[in-house]
Amino acid sequence: MYGNEITGKIIQAAIEVHRILGPGLLESAYHDCLKHELNLMGLEFESEVSVPINYKGLNVGEAYRMDLLVANKVVVELKSVTKIKDIHRIQLLTYLKLANRNLGLLINFNEILLKNGVKRVVNQF
Repeated sequence: MYGNEITGKIIQAAIEVHRILGPGLLESAYHDCLKHELNLMGLEFESEVSVPINYKGLNVGEAYRMDLLVANKVVVELKSVTKIKDIHRIQLLTYLKLANRNLGLLINFNEILLKNGVKRVVNQF
């Protein structure tokens, strides 16, 4: 399965969760429901994946946990904030670099229309 196909399915799952729950809940509720929806769709994923950092030979260990890694290709960062800011996209780009992945989705469930809260981020390496 290619990246665009995977992101399409993730967005479809997120829209279903948002359609049923609506905006205004904690990120953890959306996270659990999205994991369930991805399971129902038969997508393989890992949740809360630890990403170690090696800084000039120093192993920082668990410096970051990816919300979701879908099909071992797409990093998904979930938010439930008033508005996605540039720093959120930049953070996801940093996570992509640290995890050696090139495609990510930033999904903010705190939107009236979820499509307004979905941002695709690409790491050009």
